[in-house]
Amino acid sequence: MKLRNGPSALVVVEGTDLHHDLLGAALALQEIVIEGGLPAARAVGLDRFVDPMPATAEADVYVLYRSSVTFDPAQQEALSALVAAGKGLVAVHASNLFGFGPGGLDADRAAYELVGSRYVSHGDAGSEGRIEVSVREGHPVTRYLDDFAIDDEYYVLEYAPDVQVLAERRAGEGTEPVAYVREHGAGRVCYTSLGHDARAWGNPWFRQLVRQASLWAAGVGDDVIGSWSTRWPLGNARFIGGAA
Repeated sequence: MKLRNGPSALVVVEGTDLHHDLLGAALALQEIVIEGGLPAARAVGLDRFVDPMPATAEADVYVLYRSSVTFDPAQQEALSALVAAGKGLVAVHASNLFGFGPGGLDADRAAYELVGSRYVSHGDAGSEGRIEVSVREGHPVTRYLDDFAIDDEYYVLEYAPDVQVLAERRAGEGTEPVAYVREHGAGRVCYTSLGHDARAWGNPWFRQLVRQASLWAAGVGDDVIGSWSTRWPLGNARFIGGAA
């Protein structure tokens, strides 16, 4: 029997890549999701999806921060099945490192088809810098978000044709998605390439994006998202969407 009446989240981190602070990410993302009004626990490791215990089974949305080139197929398939059955997934930054381990992309096919993209490279502008993000309106995940700047890593993605791009950056003569949504069976998926380290986690616009992505992926009503996730200050003496 589920103990909570309302939706809840589980922040899950996993990986061996020394370039990413998993413990810092777990703490920051848990705080961000709680700011949005969702009770959130945090956990380490992806085996929890294979045989879910209550903390995993009862969560309505998983906020995932991976940093590894290996992803056990059983874990991939279990997470994919949970989302297809109605769970939400918010995948952050390096969570889409697919195709770099033994077996190539075929070994990560279930995860790739779930998340809808994979990291390809940093591009030719260096690995990180100031990113000017252009936001597309008309979706609950980007409600009250204006165009913004953030210090973060550059990601070039290979992504599925069914993703709905919500935010992008300039990349050469074109653009590169930094946030999108898609459906996976009965579940909702949001991915953002942003969120490398504390510089990004403390950015008020990134926090707003992740808050609203978590609410949307958890199935919170679109009309509620604006009231739940806009009560927290931007840090510049005003609130998104007006004073709370």
